[in-house]
Amino acid sequence: MRFSVKALGASAALAVGCLASAGSGVAHADSAGAKSLYSPSALVLTVGKGTDAASAGVQRAAVLNCAPSASGTHPAGAAACDEVRSVGGELQKLVGSDAAGPVCTRIWDPVVVTADGVWEGKRVSWEHAFSNSCMLNKSGRSLFAF
Repeated sequence: MRFSVKALGASAALAVGCLASAGSGVAHADSAGAKSLYSPSALVLTVGKGTDAASAGVQRAAVLNCAPSASGTHPAGAAACDEVRSVGGELQKLVGSDAAGPVCTRIWDPVVVTADGVWEGKRVSWEHAFSNSCMLNKSGRSLFAF
Protein backbone atom coordinates (compact mmCIF):
# COMPACT_ATOMS: atom_id res chain seq x y z
CA MET A 1 0.00 0.00 0.00
CA ARG A 2 2.83 2.42 0.91
CA PHE A 3 4.59 1.66 -2.33
CA SER A 4 1.51 2.44 -4.43
CA VAL A 5 0.91 5.76 -2.57
CA LYS A 6 4.56 6.78 -3.14
CA ALA A 7 4.34 5.74 -6.79
CA LEU A 8 1.11 7.65 -7.22
CA GLY A 9 2.63 10.77 -5.59
CA ALA A 10 5.73 10.56 -7.79
CA SER A 11 3.59 10.15 -10.92
CA ALA A 12 1.47 13.16 -9.98
CA ALA A 13 4.58 15.31 -9.35
CA LEU A 14 6.03 14.22 -12.71
CA ALA A 15 2.78 15.05 -14.52
CA VAL A 16 2.57 18.52 -12.93
CA GLY A 17 6.21 19.20 -13.89
CA CYS A 18 5.55 18.18 -17.49
CA LEU A 19 2.46 20.36 -17.74
CA ALA A 20 4.26 23.37 -16.27
CA SER A 21 7.16 23.08 -18.68
CA ALA A 22 4.85 22.46 -21.68
CA GLY A 23 2.95 25.69 -20.98
CA SER A 24 6.08 27.78 -21.32
CA GLY A 25 6.52 26.86 -24.99
CA VAL A 26 3.00 27.82 -26.11
CA ALA A 27 2.80 30.54 -28.75
CA HIS A 28 0.47 33.41 -27.88
CA ALA A 29 -1.59 35.44 -30.33
CA ASP A 30 -0.82 39.11 -30.88
CA SER A 31 -2.84 41.55 -28.85
CA ALA A 32 -6.02 42.95 -30.34
CA GLY A 33 -4.51 46.42 -30.42
CA ALA A 34 -1.75 45.49 -32.87
CA LYS A 35 -1.27 48.04 -35.63
CA SER A 36 -1.85 46.99 -39.22
CA LEU A 37 0.13 48.26 -42.16
CA TYR A 38 -3.13 49.47 -43.78
CA SER A 39 -6.16 51.16 -42.29
CA PRO A 40 -9.22 49.01 -42.93
CA SER A 41 -11.31 50.14 -45.91
CA ALA A 42 -14.18 47.80 -46.68
CA LEU A 43 -17.72 48.75 -47.66
CA VAL A 44 -20.94 46.85 -48.30
CA LEU A 45 -22.80 48.64 -51.10
CA THR A 46 -26.49 48.17 -51.92
CA VAL A 47 -28.95 49.43 -54.52
CA GLY A 48 -32.67 49.13 -53.81
CA LYS A 49 -36.12 50.36 -54.76
CA GLY A 50 -37.53 52.94 -52.39
CA THR A 51 -37.00 56.36 -50.88
CA ASP A 52 -34.88 55.29 -47.91
CA ALA A 53 -32.78 52.34 -46.82
CA ALA A 54 -35.16 51.33 -44.04
CA SER A 55 -38.06 50.66 -46.40
CA ALA A 56 -36.23 49.82 -49.65
CA GLY A 57 -36.15 46.35 -51.09
CA VAL A 58 -32.52 45.56 -51.89
CA GLN A 59 -32.07 44.63 -55.56
CA ARG A 60 -28.33 44.04 -55.56
CA ALA A 61 -25.31 44.28 -53.26
CA ALA A 62 -21.54 44.18 -53.54
CA VAL A 63 -18.55 44.14 -51.21
CA LEU A 64 -15.73 46.59 -51.87
CA ASN A 65 -12.42 46.12 -50.07
CA CYS A 66 -9.79 48.76 -50.87
CA ALA A 67 -6.82 47.99 -48.59
CA PRO A 68 -4.18 46.90 -49.41
CA SER A 69 -5.60 46.50 -52.91
CA ALA A 70 -9.04 46.42 -54.49
CA SER A 71 -10.92 43.17 -53.93
CA GLY A 72 -14.37 41.88 -53.11
CA THR A 73 -17.41 41.18 -55.26
CA HIS A 74 -17.55 44.61 -56.92
CA PRO A 75 -16.91 44.15 -60.68
CA ALA A 76 -14.98 47.45 -61.02
CA GLY A 77 -13.29 47.45 -57.63
CA ALA A 78 -10.16 49.42 -58.56
CA ALA A 79 -12.15 52.25 -60.19
CA ALA A 80 -14.63 52.36 -57.30
CA CYS A 81 -11.81 52.52 -54.73
CA ASP A 82 -10.18 55.34 -56.70
CA GLU A 83 -13.47 57.27 -56.69
CA VAL A 84 -13.89 56.96 -52.94
CA ARG A 85 -10.23 57.92 -52.36
CA SER A 86 -10.65 60.99 -54.60
CA VAL A 87 -13.26 62.43 -52.21
CA GLY A 88 -11.54 61.31 -49.01
CA GLY A 89 -14.32 58.88 -48.15
CA GLU A 90 -17.02 61.60 -48.20
CA LEU A 91 -19.44 59.75 -50.46
CA GLN A 92 -21.92 62.63 -50.75
CA LYS A 93 -19.33 64.43 -52.90
CA LEU A 94 -19.72 61.69 -55.52
CA VAL A 95 -23.37 62.60 -56.08
CA GLY A 96 -23.92 65.41 -58.57
CA SER A 97 -26.88 66.49 -60.65
CA ASP A 98 -24.75 68.30 -63.24
CA ALA A 99 -23.15 65.13 -64.64
CA ALA A 100 -23.20 64.69 -68.40
CA GLY A 101 -25.02 61.69 -69.73
CA PRO A 102 -28.40 60.61 -71.00
CA VAL A 103 -31.45 62.81 -70.66
CA CYS A 104 -33.60 61.31 -67.92
CA THR A 105 -37.38 61.45 -67.65
CA ARG A 106 -39.01 62.91 -64.57
CA ILE A 107 -40.73 59.65 -63.67
CA TRP A 108 -40.78 59.12 -59.90
CA ASP A 109 -39.44 55.62 -59.30
CA PRO A 110 -37.00 56.15 -56.39
CA VAL A 111 -33.79 54.19 -56.06
CA VAL A 112 -31.71 54.30 -52.88
CA VAL A 113 -28.02 53.45 -52.62
CA THR A 114 -26.20 52.70 -49.37
CA ALA A 115 -22.64 52.22 -48.20
CA ASP A 116 -21.91 50.70 -44.80
CA GLY A 117 -18.59 49.66 -43.35
CA VAL A 118 -15.23 51.24 -42.64
CA TRP A 119 -13.21 53.69 -44.71
CA GLU A 120 -9.59 54.27 -43.63
CA GLY A 121 -10.45 53.22 -40.09
CA LYS A 122 -13.58 55.39 -39.77
CA ARG A 123 -17.12 54.00 -39.56
CA VAL A 124 -19.27 54.78 -42.62
CA SER A 125 -23.06 54.60 -42.85
CA TRP A 126 -24.35 56.55 -45.86
CA GLU A 127 -27.40 56.52 -48.09
CA HIS A 128 -28.68 58.60 -50.99
CA ALA A 129 -31.95 58.44 -52.93
CA PHE A 130 -32.18 59.13 -56.66
CA SER A 131 -35.51 59.93 -58.31
CA ASN A 132 -35.10 56.96 -60.69
CA SER A 133 -32.49 54.51 -61.95
CA CYS A 134 -31.66 56.76 -64.91
CA MET A 135 -30.51 59.47 -62.49
CA LEU A 136 -28.37 56.90 -60.67
CA ASN A 137 -26.76 55.83 -63.96
CA LYS A 138 -26.34 59.47 -64.97
CA SER A 139 -24.19 60.08 -61.91
CA GLY A 140 -21.54 58.31 -64.00
CA ARG A 141 -19.82 56.70 -61.04
CA SER A 142 -18.55 53.17 -60.99
CA LEU A 143 -19.13 52.89 -57.23
CA PHE A 144 -22.75 51.79 -57.71
CA ALA A 145 -22.34 50.27 -61.18
CA PHE A 146 -22.68 46.61 -60.19
